[in-house]
Parts: sequence; C-alpha cells; structure tokens
Amino acid sequence: MIKVSESAKKKVIELMTEDGYNSLTDFVRVAVKSGGCSGLSYDLKFDKSQDSEDKVFEDNGVKIIVDKKSFLYLIGTTLEYSGGLNGAGFVFNNPNANRTCGCGESFSL
Repeated sequence: MIKVSESAKKKVIELMTEDGYNSLTDFVRVAVKSGGCSGLSYDLKFDKSQDSEDKVFEDNGVKIIVDKKSFLYLIGTTLEYSGGLNGAGFVFNNPNANRTCGCGESFSL
C-alpha cells in the first residue's frame, strides 16, 4: 500500500483540478522506471483509467494506481509534498530504498 500525507493530498487535488482531472474519480499513477543517478526513478502522473494488472489503493482521499512491477518497489512508501526553501515537489519516503540520490528522485535497492 502507498500512503498519502495531508500536504501531498492537498497538492494532488490542486494539480488534478488544474489539469482537468477529477480527484474523486481519477487516479494518481505511480511507477518506478530505470534511470536516475541511483538506478531507479519515480514516475508520477494522472490517469483516468486503470489496466487490469494495476494495483489500486486509496489513502487520505487519493486514488492511486500502480503497475504490477512497480508495486514490488513501492510497498510501504509514503507520498509527501514539500514546499520548502530548497524547492517544492513531491517526495517519496520509500522504506525499501537502500540508497537515494541528493535530489530524492531516484533510488536503489
């Protein structure tokens, strides 16, 4: 399961609305792909539909879909949003990551 912090929820709803998505019916698609300075990177986008192989979660009022392969890397992850002085953006707190890069956008197991 993927958890969603209160700050991430607010930002997700705001961005979904701006992009023409409905936070009550549409999804946040979270995936892991090869790349980044640590080997694997996160991919986050909005989606109106799910595939038959997707895992579906809902936490804190946000519907999340994850493909079967990415799910193994994301179990127990919390999606957070930081609006601090060092830059604003989504942060993945992933307990499965052994190493992360300085920007927090990539990781390795």
